[in-house]
Amino acid sequence: MAIVIYARKSVERENSISCETQIEYCKAMIKPDERSEKIITLIDNGFSGGNVNRDGFQKMMTLIQKGKVSKVVVYKLDRISRSLSDFVNILQEFKEHKVEFVSSQESFDTSSPYGELIIKLLMVFAEFERTSIINRVTQAYAHRSELGFYMGGRQPYGFELVPAFIHNKKTKMLSPIPAEIEQIRYIFEIYAGENVSLRRLQDILLAEGRIPLNGSDWTTAKISAILKNPIYVRADSEIYDYYEHHGVRMITDNALFTGEYGAQLYGRSKHRSCDTDWSDMKLVLMTHRGVVDSDIWLKCQRKLEKNKQLTNSFSNPTSWLAGKVICKKCGHTMTTIKGKINKNGEIRRYFNCTGKTHKKNCTGPDCSVYAEDLENMVYDCISGKLSEIKGFRNTDKKNHAAEVNDLKLKIKAVEKAEKQLMDTLLSGGCSGNLLELANQRAAQLENEKTALYEKIEKLNSNDDAKAVVIEPTKYWRTAGYEKKKSVAMIMIHQIIIDEKGNAQIVWNI
Repeated sequence: MAIVIYARKSVERENSISCETQIEYCKAMIKPDERSEKIITLIDNGFSGGNVNRDGFQKMMTLIQKGKVSKVVVYKLDRISRSLSDFVNILQEFKEHKVEFVSSQESFDTSSPYGELIIKLLMVFAEFERTSIINRVTQAYAHRSELGFYMGGRQPYGFELVPAFIHNKKTKMLSPIPAEIEQIRYIFEIYAGENVSLRRLQDILLAEGRIPLNGSDWTTAKISAILKNPIYVRADSEIYDYYEHHGVRMITDNALFTGEYGAQLYGRSKHRSCDTDWSDMKLVLMTHRGVVDSDIWLKCQRKLEKNKQLTNSFSNPTSWLAGKVICKKCGHTMTTIKGKINKNGEIRRYFNCTGKTHKKNCTGPDCSVYAEDLENMVYDCISGKLSEIKGFRNTDKKNHAAEVNDLKLKIKAVEKAEKQLMDTLLSGGCSGNLLELANQRAAQLENEKTALYEKIEKLNSNDDAKAVVIEPTKYWRTAGYEKKKSVAMIMIHQIIIDEKGNAQIVWNI
């Protein structure tokens, strides 16, 4: 039989007692007639007392179950467990195997009913203390989150943590890494375009050699997580409306959504059969500046919410190359049709010769010419052609986004005042004079809101035009189905497919 000395420490703190010191206290509790027995020391350093999933503890229980332990000595009761239910079960197992339990600081053991009673009472207070600690930590986390502190977790791609003082508290804030932020902006810009799926975006990034600078790989899941993260957006009134509409609790006042800073969404969402419930989520403005314009960010959210791959065979059965693909054998055009479901559960489009299906005078290519593969190849060839063309000038409207956003924030403030006034009226208790004043105030607020909307309309309609340079390659990267089809009609005369499935592009330019 052996005596087990058990020590546990959850985290390193200056004022907390070390496992080594605990062991010394425990050794002092061993009686002179017990010193000839074998002493086994088991330590769990860095483990919480909230559960029993600890290596040292499990080894101790295994020895007890095998009948090799006569006594367990600890520094304090909560070293064994801070959970009353766990401790009662542990104590019962000690009794079944006739193991004495001794605490050096509480000065009692389980050899008497009185000692067992005291242990249970003390464990009630130990669990109360644990619950209090959890509540304090939770409240502190929530408070710091609402102040805009970065609360840890996986560091978002594009940022690094730098020391900072926020609200006179020492903490850390996100600081952009220029090279990574450039990739982030590119990801949002491309995905916001029409007919660009997550898979297509991944292919573009890989084809252009835009690999992650942290040594990882692009996956559709990683790209999707980046696109959904409000940490990147320049949060303005549109972002406020977007999350408020989704039922998110808005921590930061709407007047601060000026389109400068990023935001953080935290809490737990609830997934239903066809939607996501964000009612338990919170949004707070952060202290770092956003890097993606809200209009582009919102376009990406709308695409993600639809959850459709606009370029796949289910949503786009035809091809933007239709009418341009020619069979070399017979000279007839080739059209896209859907194939059967393959072993991966996919339905792929492929080009089929009309001389084979309609005229019955051609056997077509000897292999399948998949539409997506041909489109990707032609897409890259057009990109190469467009890269040789210099940018041209076009007109765009002067950007008054900041002024418009400020006006929208004022409108929200007016709407908030209207709601408060309405709540006051509905509560009753207003005399005739107060009711008349309330009606006058309501009319005043309505006039203010109308004037603000008129200012927004004026800014949007009467902006000064200015010349901007349009880069053809940038235009092409974000082109949707119709734009791609128009460009192909202008640039390509024919795409000739030979017997082996090879393609030859005959250009118009």
